[in-house]
Parts: sequence; structure tokens; C-alpha cells
Amino acid sequence: MDKFWRWVINEVGERPVRILYLEGCIAESSWFDDDITPKQFKAELYQDGDAADDIIVKIHSPGGDCFAAAQIYNMLMEYPGKVSVHVDGLAASAASVIAMAGDEVCVSPLSVIMIHNPAMFIAGETSDLEVGMNLLSEVKESIINAYQKRTGLSRTKISHMMDAETWMSAHNVFPQAI
Repeated sequence: MDKFWRWVINEVGERPVRILYLEGCIAESSWFDDDITPKQFKAELYQDGDAADDIIVKIHSPGGDCFAAAQIYNMLMEYPGKVSVHVDGLAASAASVIAMAGDEVCVSPLSVIMIHNPAMFIAGETSDLEVGMNLLSEVKESIINAYQKRTGLSRTKISHMMDAETWMSAHNVFPQAI
């Protein structure tokens, strides 16, 4: 079964540290039967080891479904152990939201984080388009919540960064807020 994450247990030191490699696209469900779901992610988050073990989440992802990312973000925020996030290449779009769930966030000197406004495909009449526009506005506000909580930057600053599709390297991640 192919997944966009995999666990490695590092038992060096006093306590075991579980390492989660989050690689690939984030999705609520899979079109290719590879079971990339937050439901399965949650089962595996608590399956191996002690639920209070510290974990390291190594992210290399172009992003994906913002609602699936929100579920994973919340799982990591509620996880009882320490969560350390390491951006190991790319944390773009929805993956950047997951990166904000770390008790600490480390960005490799060769890695980038990208944030942008949410997007969706909308079809239909005027009222359908208005509903879609309202949904996108609310989703943007929810995403700003995660960025603001982690960085302390103003909602206005973050909104402008999302409007501009901002790419950040280790030396300018959220203007030194991480």
C-alpha cells in the first residue's frame, strides 16, 4: 500500500523518537487506490510506540487538499508528545499549513516554504460562483489562523503574503518569525 508518509523509529538516546517522512501530495481520498487519507494517518500516528513519544515530521510535499491538511494539522497539534517539524525540501500550499503544527519548525538551508491563496474549480451559475467565492474566503481565513498562531505576524501581513504567492527560504521564512 503506497502512502504519502512513512515512519522510522530512532531508538538512540533516552527515549525513542519516531520520525515521520511526509512526502508527496496531501489528499482526502485517493483516485489511485493508494489510501492517502487523514483517517489512516491518525490510526498510524497512534499505532506504533507510546502516544507520548516525541516525533519528528520531515516534510517534502507540494501540498494538496487543504481540508485534509487541516485534519492532519489538528492531529499533530493535539498529539501529546513533542512535534518537531523539519522542512526537507518543499512545504508548499497545504503542506505549509501542516508545517505550522510543530512545537518547533526547522527549515533546511536548501528548503522552501510556499504560501498562497486557496483555489478550487467552480462551475455553475452566478449563485454557485458566489458560494465558491465565499468558501474560498473562509478557507483563507482558516489558513491564516494557522500561520498567525505559529508566526505571530498580523493577519493583514499574512493575507498579503498569500495574495502574492510567497516563496520563502530558510533565511526569510515568515520574516524570521519561525
